[in-house]
Amino acid sequence: MRAPEQPRQGGREHYRTDDCCRTGRQAAELLKEAAPKSSRFAVLWNPLNPSLVPELGRLQAATRTLGMSLQPVEVRQPGDWESAWAAIRTARSDALVTLADTLVHTHRQQVVEFAMRARLPAIYPEREYADAGGLMASGPSLRDLYRRAAIHVDKVLKGANPGDLPIEQATTFELVINLKTAKALGLTIPPSLLLRADQVIE
Repeated sequence: MRAPEQPRQGGREHYRTDDCCRTGRQAAELLKEAAPKSSRFAVLWNPLNPSLVPELGRLQAATRTLGMSLQPVEVRQPGDWESAWAAIRTARSDALVTLADTLVHTHRQQVVEFAMRARLPAIYPEREYADAGGLMASGPSLRDLYRRAAIHVDKVLKGANPGDLPIEQATTFELVINLKTAKALGLTIPPSLLLRADQVIE
């Protein structure tokens, strides 16, 4: 599917790898459904990633609509983790949303372990977080994105002009729920939410 309204950048391909269907509202609603007593959300994000600015805005609008507060917590570099944890504790947040970012993804085990220590129900943008012990993950299937990227590269190697290739968007999305983590947090995941999950880790 071509998207001519998207400008090309210097004649090079514009390849979108995180065109997630999980809007801020969806992330907030899923987490609220899993942890209905939570009302003070913290959101972990990297302000140096420009693609996260509109996503943060959507999340802020969603939490306002749902009657919840939202505390943005910045992580710009690896040395920011301790200050981030302190900010979450100071805000007395009772749930955590993590926005997709390379820095945060690289340190996902550290993020998941903090959420467990702080007993924070959390929703993450990729299934690797749930595999690492995170409560929930909702976002594009990375396997599908890698497959599409391989097809894209194959076309270029066969002579296609990268600038002429269509913008790639994620088409497969998944919800993963870790029941072991839910039990450790004292949460009972509603059957209605479990039925929507693509995978349940037990």
